[in-house]
Amino acid sequence: MLQRLFIFLLLFLILPDIYLYLRFIVRLTAKRWLRILYWIPSVLILAGLVYLVFFANNPFSESHTRDIGWFSVFFFLFAAPKLLLAVCTVIGIPFHKWLRVPRTPFICTGLTLAVICIIMILYGSFIGRSRFEVKEVTYSSPRLPQAFDGYRIVQLSDLHIGSWIGNAPDIEKMVNLVNAQQPDLIVFTGDLVNHRAKELDGFQEILARLKAKDGVYSILGNHDYGPYFRWKSKQEQDDNLIDLEQRQVAMGWKLLNNSHSILIQGNDSIALIGVENEGEPPFSQHGDLAGAKAGTDGMFQILLSHNPTHWRREVLPKSDVDLMLAGHTHAMQLQFGNYSPSVYVYPEWGGMYLEGTRGLYVNVGIGYVGLPFRFGAWPEITVLTLRR
Repeated sequence: MLQRLFIFLLLFLILPDIYLYLRFIVRLTAKRWLRILYWIPSVLILAGLVYLVFFANNPFSESHTRDIGWFSVFFFLFAAPKLLLAVCTVIGIPFHKWLRVPRTPFICTGLTLAVICIIMILYGSFIGRSRFEVKEVTYSSPRLPQAFDGYRIVQLSDLHIGSWIGNAPDIEKMVNLVNAQQPDLIVFTGDLVNHRAKELDGFQEILARLKAKDGVYSILGNHDYGPYFRWKSKQEQDDNLIDLEQRQVAMGWKLLNNSHSILIQGNDSIALIGVENEGEPPFSQHGDLAGAKAGTDGMFQILLSHNPTHWRREVLPKSDVDLMLAGHTHAMQLQFGNYSPSVYVYPEWGGMYLEGTRGLYVNVGIGYVGLPFRFGAWPEITVLTLRR
């Protein structure tokens, strides 16, 4: 994956550096040591990038996941502000040349954006990634049985527990926040791990403390199958999935693999349906919606499906599911108000979406992949209240 991105990352790092060096550094100083000093951070970052892309083996990547994540933070901390400054000054060139507009406003704009970018990266990396946000959401449907009016569901998603190694107190904080909501039901919509079940070591007892009246239910996400890890054999990968499923059982979670459970409240009942990951290529497709919901016809149905694209591909046109809960997008871990760049990949990337009375809620996740960073798309604990 990184090898395919290498050229892009190389240009992202080097081109702004070359431009800013020729545009400013050469003109501001004739001292050789200052000019050399300018290049040292970029040379070190480039060396690290080359090593990770071409020389780091699988055991190194697994053992140093956090270090690689922090390297990525520093990569963007140095490269992104320079890119913004370079772009702004380049935009100012034709205005200065043909309209005699001073260069200063463009340089100042570039510097301002660069500073804002630095602040965002630092905040998102050191504070934002563990700034848990409890979101209160209401879903109303005339089909909801009366006894479930006011029923409270906490949804969690995309924990990516391997990214939290060394940060157990943050996961304890999350568990305490969830339990404080006193939910009737807790659901987890996939991507419990990054790659391997053993990432849960040291976290199983913490996650087992999640409590709800009707229990904790979960499904698998694309990462849970381990497709992004270099396994020694297909059998090793299959054994890892079995291990992950057994660990969830040990935590008291009820895994819905293309199956359903009936939730009872008073004299009424609803169906909680869960499918295995059902994504668009290149993401895995293991879902069996028809099989999972067999026997629930006519009931109010809540579907747990990791990938939100499943809603329009199959759920809406081929089923009568009332409400689907999904994750997967992370909102690309970057959000400004109601906007996230993930909208260019996922039309439904975060929040509630409705087609008539049928709904989809996309949770932007708790954890992170790659960058230990979240800005705007804070780690989400969704409290979904059902109403008639």
